[in-house]
Amino acid sequence: MQASSKRRVAALALGAVGVVYGDIGTSPLYTLKEVFGPHGVPASHDNVLGALSLVFWSLILVVSVKYLLFIMRADNKGEGGIMALMALAQRSARDLPRLRLAIAVLGIFGAALFYGDGVITPAMSVLSAVEGLKVAAPHLEHYVVPITVGVILALCWVQKRGTERIGAVFGPVCAVWFVSIAALGVLGIARHPTVLYALLPTYGVAFFTHNHAEAFFALGAVVLAVTGTEALYADMGHFGKGPIRLAWFNFVLPALVLNYFGQGALILHDPGAIANPFYHLVPRALLYPMIALATAAAVIASQAVISGAFSMTREAMQLGYVPRMQVMHTSHEMSGQVFVPWINRALLVLIVLAVVGFRSSDNLGSAYGIAVTGTMVITTLLALIVARWQWGWSVPAVIVVGMGLLTVDLGFFSANIIKIESGGWFPLALGLVVFLLMTTWRRGRELVVREIQQGGLAIAPFIVNMTEHPPVRVAGTAVFLTGNANTVPHALLHNLKHNKVLHERNVLLTVETLETPLAEADEQIEWTALDGGFGRLRLRFGFAEDPDVPARLAQAGRSGITFDMMDTTFFVSRESVVAGTRRRGMALWREKLFVLMARNAMPATAFFQIPGNRLIELGAQVEI
Repeated sequence: MQASSKRRVAALALGAVGVVYGDIGTSPLYTLKEVFGPHGVPASHDNVLGALSLVFWSLILVVSVKYLLFIMRADNKGEGGIMALMALAQRSARDLPRLRLAIAVLGIFGAALFYGDGVITPAMSVLSAVEGLKVAAPHLEHYVVPITVGVILALCWVQKRGTERIGAVFGPVCAVWFVSIAALGVLGIARHPTVLYALLPTYGVAFFTHNHAEAFFALGAVVLAVTGTEALYADMGHFGKGPIRLAWFNFVLPALVLNYFGQGALILHDPGAIANPFYHLVPRALLYPMIALATAAAVIASQAVISGAFSMTREAMQLGYVPRMQVMHTSHEMSGQVFVPWINRALLVLIVLAVVGFRSSDNLGSAYGIAVTGTMVITTLLALIVARWQWGWSVPAVIVVGMGLLTVDLGFFSANIIKIESGGWFPLALGLVVFLLMTTWRRGRELVVREIQQGGLAIAPFIVNMTEHPPVRVAGTAVFLTGNANTVPHALLHNLKHNKVLHERNVLLTVETLETPLAEADEQIEWTALDGGFGRLRLRFGFAEDPDVPARLAQAGRSGITFDMMDTTFFVSRESVVAGTRRRGMALWREKLFVLMARNAMPATAFFQIPGNRLIELGAQVEI
């Protein structure tokens, strides 16, 4: 490998340390505290070694084997994440409509749970970091929640500036964080070196043998060590598989293992340290600097999760699962770095409510885990579908691999389900609400399109009629946006009815979103010439692209059609959706919910970046 290539890989690996591993890197703040906390198992010698063994092998099996070696193979043209995986799985099962429906349901629910994780992760990470004040100065305990809320407010406020401006410090800060926690771990292990026996899986097995039901409950806390694994997959398109794997195996994993084992050694040396083993591991003189560093690392971890919610929202918009919203780009070099103001405000409110409502990381620990483990299960199921239908794996191979992965995933998920009453209901409720909104929007759009198509006129006889009874023709090009280029757009009919003219060239424009992140050059534009000065134009965008219609039209020359934007007028039918009295596919309350969402959605013209001075909108009422 050339020196320049090595430097680039090293730079990407450093960036991955900051962005990809921020969440999992802050897990030592609270994982062992939850395992041995008020609702955990007793901190006996065997239990400490057993819990450390479970944490270690969870990092190996879930992160190293499942995500880095298996899940990251399922890339959608280099892109990852639950929405990208859903699109890839649906493409793999193109000829199986029932399976495609099941994939869609799984993908939507997985995305909904990811939003729940986007609320819990910042609250848990920042609270755990700031709670170091309880160790450094117990009389400052009542300032923990206000300081946490202040940090969250600042975090959401700087989101609009994007990771382009503050991303340069992510990697170095997190690198200092991992070096620091590794050094602390070495100090702890030096006190009680026998803790290294926990590397043997037999201690994890003995943990279940001795504790029975309590060991199962402890899994709900052990899983906190692997939270953030979805970021490995979601950020694959930004950094690539190689740098992410390099950062994990050579830097992040050793640092995490050293710190966890250092905390375990401290608990064996001083059982009273279970109140907060991470901060009790820190020398007294370094407590305040460590609190500041931990808070910075928690902010970075939270920022990565929130940014992931922005990216996923844009993909969901393109795939038709959420209403159109304003999307702002925060980087001139990376298209994936976006800011969605509405999502940012919603997350801010929900995160603050979580902090104020739960008030401590101990209480939030009961809520944390359900969203993460639910997404992990769904990711495994979708990846197995891809392995069977895209990679051509045999059924026995899929069953064997699936049983191995799902045994771990469902074990973690089941251990968290039992915490619903004590706080687990919160992310689950958030996920169910988001799932309802996404499915309502998707189904509502299908009903709107169906109503429009049922009342539409076929384009072929319409063109014949215009040829036999020609109206007045005016110079220029008229572009009519339509979801179905085989029927006459309402805007065209209204223009002909009220203005009684047709342009010299009339283009029926359909914008399509592909199940791939980027549209290939040969599939971006498709032009079909029709009689009578009409033509059918299809513009295709990937789900990770912004649908910039004017920019794509400027490239249409290679397809044999040119557009002079100063001589082109866009005609759009703005549908006013109303809930009908007859049930046509949704309950009345869901129809009213869809109508509310439609009225607050960004207009299609703004979403497609059509210039206002070249636009004519004509209203149409659609009853669903």
